[in-house]
Amino acid sequence: MATLPIEVVVGPQGRLVVPAQLRRDLGISPGDVLVASAHGEQLILEPRRAVLARIRNRLAAVPADVSLVAELLAERRAEAIGENKP
Repeated sequence: MATLPIEVVVGPQGRLVVPAQLRRDLGISPGDVLVASAHGEQLILEPRRAVLARIRNRLAAVPADVSLVAELLAERRAEAIGENKP
């Protein structure tokens, strides 16, 4: 789904209008939430559902017997112990 570049103008208060063709191509409807990020000089706008799908896909590789929360807590506790040592 390669779309030719389309110029958009930054309006008052920094507002952008996503052109209709791009909204159709990406399945964006009024009320949808987009996630904005910067990548170098690029402004990236992507539907929140796409971001969530990417995260879920990454987490699917984590074995069921691994608790990411438990690992994070263990790391934080170890860091706290290291910070409290003279």
